[in-house]
Amino acid sequence: MVCYKSFSIEKIDEVKKIYESENWTAYLKDDEKLIRAFENSSFILGAFEEGVLIGFVRCLGDNEHFVIVQDLIVNKKYRRKGIAKKLLEMCRIEFENVRMLCLMTDKDDKVANAFYQSVGMKTADELEINTYVMA
Repeated sequence: MVCYKSFSIEKIDEVKKIYESENWTAYLKDDEKLIRAFENSSFILGAFEEGVLIGFVRCLGDNEHFVIVQDLIVNKKYRRKGIAKKLLEMCRIEFENVRMLCLMTDKDDKVANAFYQSVGMKTADELEINTYVMA
């Protein structure tokens, strides 16, 4: 049975395993930076099965007007079981009074885009807003 609870850097090795399994290598280059990123997050919620982290959502923001879903990731072995949807629902509850909950994903990731649309999220184009990124 999957249980959902907050966690912090004590699970950083399990977090790194999930990032590595998804080839999210940018997070794996500097452990200290990754730890600071988690310590500075507004909200972190994990999905656990038998005490093992199998997915999580991590958010950043002012918690009043704007929150960014920085990470929403579930181990491949546990996908299509409603875990990502539940993590996002719990995130929405946590920030129910926040004006805007945003995230970025690759434009050509059909699976991720279909998922976000299925849970009611809209693209910036649909909302007639522009998004600018300094990279």
